[in-house]
Amino acid sequence: MADPTSLRATIQKRWRGWLRAIHRDIGYLAVGFTLIYALSGIAINHIADWDPNFHATEKTLKIAPIPVELSDAEAVKRVTDAAGTGTPDDVFRAGDEIRLTYHSGTQVTAIGDTGDITVQARSDRFFFRLANWLHYNRGKKAWTYVADIYAVMLLYLAISGLFMIKGKLGLRWRGTILLGLGVAVPITYVVLSGGPSRGSGTKTASSAPITEQRAEPPAAPVTPPAADDEFARPPVLKQLPAE
Repeated sequence: MADPTSLRATIQKRWRGWLRAIHRDIGYLAVGFTLIYALSGIAINHIADWDPNFHATEKTLKIAPIPVELSDAEAVKRVTDAAGTGTPDDVFRAGDEIRLTYHSGTQVTAIGDTGDITVQARSDRFFFRLANWLHYNRGKKAWTYVADIYAVMLLYLAISGLFMIKGKLGLRWRGTILLGLGVAVPITYVVLSGGPSRGSGTKTASSAPITEQRAEPPAAPVTPPAADDEFARPPVLKQLPAE
């Protein structure tokens, strides 16, 4: 039977080494997860500036004018032959305008009178689209458990890191300063910015100025983003002119 005193002494002597060993191994496991979540987090954080999932392109072409009396099939063939986009999923023709759409998001617009063709297409940002799909965990039950495990790994890395080094480079001096700085940054930002409730404070009836209520014109309908584009930039609502 093991001597409890000896076992306690062994633990007291080696616990920091075990802590570092486990910290090291979990750190190796977390590298792949961290790259995915960190890079996709940066991409999503700037969603107002770019589309993190797709790269959009636009090109213009010039062909011979398309007569209005030409059949729809022949007119579409002329446009697709010039654009090189293949058979469209949907065709719209009104007057001299021909509009072709594809499930991939590509749209081709041709003006028959002038022969001007505009091809708007998009291609996947391969890594970012996959990383964003994993990061934005919607409707992926199995990945939810994987993400939870990764969160626990991060907690261990953060907490174990506090005790890996002893002395003045640990919590006694340097570690305490850096720990306080890391905690102070988000707290300071919340205090200075007003937090999530900023601008939502209510005013009493006596202090709120009385203004004439005017009916706002209805917003124009907006086509929602494609279902597969989980990070499309939010559409801008345009107001219809008041009657």
